Amino acid sequence: MKIVGLSGSIVGSKTRTAMNYTLESVKKQYPDAEVTLIDLADYTIQFSDGRNYLEYEGDTGYVTKTIMDADAVIIGTPVFQASIPATLKNIFDLLPVNAFRDKIVSMLVTAGSSKHYLIAEQQLKPILAYMKAQIVQTYVFIEEKDFQRKEIANDDVIFRIERLVEDTVVLTDTFTKIREQKEEKYDF
Repeated sequence: MKIVGLSGSIVGSKTRTAMNYTLESVKKQYPDAEVTLIDLADYTIQFSDGRNYLEYEGDTGYVTKTIMDADAVIIGTPVFQASIPATLKNIFDLLPVNAFRDKIVSMLVTAGSSKHYLIAEQQLKPILAYMKAQIVQTYVFIEEKDFQRKEIANDDVIFRIERLVEDTVVLTDTFTKIREQKEEKYDF
């Protein structure tokens, strides 16, 4: 199983901190999973210009192809100006409409205040549904007060991240088995 963690911002440390913890939890709970972290701060990504994702080279090509090859994607995003960052939206624009078909996608959101807890519901989930993702319905919302010295300081957040990891892997396994059983019915 290939799991990609996508840290969807080029600034700040909270989302990356949460993604690091999340992917470490995946590695610890599911050592057979192939885990890749894509932190957009580490890459130079071109703006989408409408080309097929396979036509992009360099960092842009690597990021889009890695996401497309994944079985599951865990998206981490901060909330900026009551919205997802443009860097994350650009990734969605670089990918085809059906990019998340047959993929499980889960989310964790970091924000400065509790007032932004619905950004995932009102902005991120509709984009992912449009792109055909099988969405893990519960997501982890982490406020600024849950961090201390670039570490997660709230045990409940850690518990919710571990549960998100479990839900992501269980759903990925389940959907893979269902898809394989369906494909076995065909003779080709």
